[in-house]
Amino acid sequence: MREICHIQAGQCGNQIGAKFWEVISDEHGIDKTGAYIGDSDILLERISVYYNAASTGVYVPRAILVDLEPGTMDSVRSGSFGMLFRPDNFVFGQSGAGNNWAKGHYTEGADLIDPILDVVRKEAESCDCLQGFQLTHSLGGGTGSGMGTLLMGKIREEYPDRIMNTFSVVPSPKVSDTVVEPYNATLSIHRLVDNTDETFCIDNEALYDICNRTLKLTTPTYGDLNHLVSVTMSGITTCLRFPGQLNSDLRKLAVNMVPFPRLHFFMPGYAPLVARGSQQYRALTVPELVQQMFDNKNMMVACDPRNGRYLTVAAIFRGRMSMKEVDEQMLKVQNKSSSCFVEWIPNNCKTAVCDIPPRGTKIAATFIGNTTAIMELFNRVSGQFLSMFKKKAFLHWYTGEGMDVAEFTEAENFLNDLISEYQQYQETTNQSDSEDVTEDEMM
Repeated sequence: MREICHIQAGQCGNQIGAKFWEVISDEHGIDKTGAYIGDSDILLERISVYYNAASTGVYVPRAILVDLEPGTMDSVRSGSFGMLFRPDNFVFGQSGAGNNWAKGHYTEGADLIDPILDVVRKEAESCDCLQGFQLTHSLGGGTGSGMGTLLMGKIREEYPDRIMNTFSVVPSPKVSDTVVEPYNATLSIHRLVDNTDETFCIDNEALYDICNRTLKLTTPTYGDLNHLVSVTMSGITTCLRFPGQLNSDLRKLAVNMVPFPRLHFFMPGYAPLVARGSQQYRALTVPELVQQMFDNKNMMVACDPRNGRYLTVAAIFRGRMSMKEVDEQMLKVQNKSSSCFVEWIPNNCKTAVCDIPPRGTKIAATFIGNTTAIMELFNRVSGQFLSMFKKKAFLHWYTGEGMDVAEFTEAENFLNDLISEYQQYQETTNQSDSEDVTEDEMM
């Protein structure tokens, strides 16, 4: 079986990671102690992708929990699913990274990296055929961004032929905890471009808007935001966890989704999203799902896909539904808004259907889009970064940990290059243009 090794780093990474394990344990019929209480063989058919079977007959998540302070770990351990995780797989420091990327990457994080890699090795060696790693972290704090990117680089060195997949929470001024988020995010994106194969961007601003506008929650808590992330993660990993035809492992997903190696930042979406009060007034149909799925209000990134063009799209439908209807509806969307899809990648929309619906709904759909509109997100981070960096504000915290100012300039140039690369493919239209592009790349 092709196994996946899951790593969660920092406060945000551990919170969305813990929620993810709650959701998928529930879907696979595994209770809080790891015992199987499900009623169908399908639930166990590919259980080893995410779980190890212990000799006592319980299932243990193949998860490594990492942080530079013990606080979040304690709350995961004392949470309802805390018993599920293997105690040896909690690796934490005592000092914290203080929202400082340099601390997570160069000083505090670097001290903790060896014990973490030991645990990673132990998990990887017990696998039959490891397909890759998935990391949940945020780009705004110190541990998830600084130590998360350090860990990615180290794993990349040791397992260069395995897929590296991240769920990265991008900071937003609307749901901001710290002033230096733009610095931490810019320094991280630089590393994400080089060291990951697929990055699912999750934007706090979009999650906040969904809770507010669509789910009608007046004051969304982090629990509400994390719930949205976990249903999306559960949807994205459906094909990896249940028997299916398409995108059934991380590499197949990457091959279908990444046309150019640097442009591997995806925009996830989820449907149906309805306020609790209005659920009973709507009949959920496939056309309704498809329409919601492509709607910018259902995207987990706060940028409008209509401002860019889709390079590739993957849609994962869950529940009992007619494949014919799904294909018809997807074709309809592509024909209706053909200007939103680049024409130099024919058939760039892939569809997968899995019979097992998520808990609580009969049918649901998860959307993964590789769109040039995501440069709005990078533009936002870049703008905030520049306004502080011009005045060299807060830089002493980073240089004090031994960082060089040149690294900031390099990261900034790197981000601008990424933005202009998206811009270039958005404007590429016919055959002759794409030939020019390849010639430029060769040079």
